[in-house]
Amino acid sequence: MKLDCYKIYDVAPEIVPGRSNRDWMDAFPDRQPYRCLPLSMANSTGWEILCPIDLNISWNGGPGKSDIQFTTKSDPRAIASFADSHFQRGIVTFHAGHLFQTEPGWGLWTMGAPNHFKDGIAPLSGLVETDWLPFPFTMNWQMTRPGSVVFKKGEPFCFIMPMQHKLLEDIEPERKLLSSNPQLESDFKNWATSRQNFNDKLVAGDPESRKAGWQRHYMRGETTTGDAAEAHQTKRRLKPPRDV
Repeated sequence: MKLDCYKIYDVAPEIVPGRSNRDWMDAFPDRQPYRCLPLSMANSTGWEILCPIDLNISWNGGPGKSDIQFTTKSDPRAIASFADSHFQRGIVTFHAGHLFQTEPGWGLWTMGAPNHFKDGIAPLSGLVETDWLPFPFTMNWQMTRPGSVVFKKGEPFCFIMPMQHKLLEDIEPERKLLSSNPQLESDFKNWATSRQNFNDKLVAGDPESRKAGWQRHYMRGETTTGDAAEAHQTKRRLKPPRDV
């Protein structure tokens, strides 16, 4: 599977594999959010496109193009090729600097980096048919209120994840009572009982439970009865783009 990243000009924003760490996760005592494996796996399931400059964005709340102002501590001439207010109404448009091509049937889900929050501005997600598209897409963010936000150099402004989106139309969701699957219901009840017992011991100050801190069934890829999952990952190791 190839993901072709064509630089439109000689200089383009850097693209790196998604990083699992987040500042807000690091700030928790004992880095508790990293116990939630789905969080860190989501953070690293895709590629980040990084800001090439520090960029300050100010919006006065107005609907026009001139109501958004961009400044930088870097060369101000770099702003025009990177960010503007093309759609107006508080929307900031970033230029990824690349034209992406994927294999037939594959597209790119474009969004902000998962679980990476910015106060005052929110990323707009898109699904791009990059298996035929001969021109680049833009990454857009919506200012959520008048004020200023800063994107630091090296901070992700776009996150891309290839997906075979057309296969989704072949999926047939079915809702069932859990009792219709006796084995799954039994496994669920075992988990629920184990979870409640562990939490009760934590509240009661049980030394062993407090030392353990949390149950690690999902992290280890096993059920409460010790049955191991056939396929389980705790880290995502994506390849960085290479220049050819």
